[in-house]
Amino acid sequence: MRDMVEEALSRIRPTLRKDGGDVVLIDVTEKGVVKVQLTGACRACRMANATTDGIEKFLKSEVPGVTAVESV
Repeated sequence: MRDMVEEALSRIRPTLRKDGGDVVLIDVTEKGVVKVQLTGACRACRMANATTDGIEKFLKSEVPGVTAVESV
């Protein structure tokens, strides 16, 4: 599943990078929880929670078995 998550994240990275941010995949648990770290402008952005929620929605629709996304 990790490879599928990484591939899906690579498709949304250009959008994050346009705004000076990025996302790093930290872990994918056996229960389907994806742990990510927002970097650059995304890290301190007041919309970071919304970004994480958007990433979660996207990953759930693209990768079977993803149950949640947590920003660490």
